[in-house]
Amino acid sequence: MTHPYIIIGATGGIGGALSRRLAVQGYVIHAIGRETAKLAALTAEIGGTHAVADVTDRAQLEAAVKAAGPVSAGLAFCVGSINLKPLSRITDEDVERDFRLNAQGAFRAVQAALPALKAHETPSSVVLFSTVAVQQGFASHASIGMAKGAVEGLMLSLAAELAPKVRVNCVAPSLTKTPLAAALTSNEQMATAIAGLHAMQRLGEPDDVAAAAAFLLSPDSSWITGQVINVDGGRSSLRTKG
Repeated sequence: MTHPYIIIGATGGIGGALSRRLAVQGYVIHAIGRETAKLAALTAEIGGTHAVADVTDRAQLEAAVKAAGPVSAGLAFCVGSINLKPLSRITDEDVERDFRLNAQGAFRAVQAALPALKAHETPSSVVLFSTVAVQQGFASHASIGMAKGAVEGLMLSLAAELAPKVRVNCVAPSLTKTPLAAALTSNEQMATAIAGLHAMQRLGEPDDVAAAAAFLLSPDSSWITGQVINVDGGRSSLRTKG
C-alpha cells in the first residue's frame, strides 16, 4: 500500500510542481491549501485527496493534516511569504505574520502529522522551505530572514529529535518564478538584473525546487537528514564576476 505524502501549500508554484512531480512518480498526494476550487482541480488532475486549511489556524491545519489518514510517508510544508521592507518600515504585525506563517506554521504541521509519520513502516521524510537570504543576508529581508532562519533552526532540532524514524531537511531556494514572487519577476528589467546575480544566469523555475524536494521526500535520500539543500543557481556560494 502506498501511503500519502502531505503537501501543504499544494496549489502554490512550488507546492503545485512538487505535487505533480510526486504523482507522476506514482506517489499518493494529500493536498492542503486555502482555496477549495484550486485544490479540487489539482486533485482531479493528479488524484489523491485534499483538505482546506489556513496554516495560521491551528484547528484547521490539524484537521486537514489528520484527514490524510493514520499513516503518512512524508510531509512538505511549501508555504512562504516575501515581505521585503527596510527595517524602518517593518511593523510588529509584519514580523508576527511572517513568523506565524513560515515558522509556527511549519512547527504545527509537523506536530500534527507526527503520529502518522512515525507510523510509517520505513523512515518517513519532512521537507521544510527556507531561503538563500538566511545564509547571504540581503537588505530589506529582516522580517522574512528571521522567520526562515527560525525554520532552519526548527529543521535541525526536529532532525535530531525524530531520528531515526523521521528524516527532516530544508530546501533553500533563491528567487523563483512563482505567483508569490510575481512583484519581482514580472518586471522584465528587474528580473533580468536579479538573474544576472546568479552563476546560472537565470531565475529559478518551480520545478527546479520541486525536484530537490521530491528527492528529499523519496527513499533515494534515505541517508540524508538535518541538511539545508541550496537550490539557488549558485547564489549562496558563487560570484562569477569580479
